[in-house]
Amino acid sequence: MPKMKTHKGTAKRVRKTGSGNYKFKRAGKRHGLRRQSKLLRREKRHSGLVQPSEIGSVRKLLPNG
Repeated sequence: MPKMKTHKGTAKRVRKTGSGNYKFKRAGKRHGLRRQSKLLRREKRHSGLVQPSEIGSVRKLLPNG
């Protein structure tokens, strides 16, 4: 049986937390911030957690944590 390979695109975007969740940085903070609402800009400051329905697919893409 060959080794399971990590999906490098996912590995660059998602990290595993100490409690076993997966966190990611929100998109859309590079440019064009003027036309976004203040609420949207404020929400994008913080990282987000992967939804419980998506955790299974993330685990497949990151087999080694």
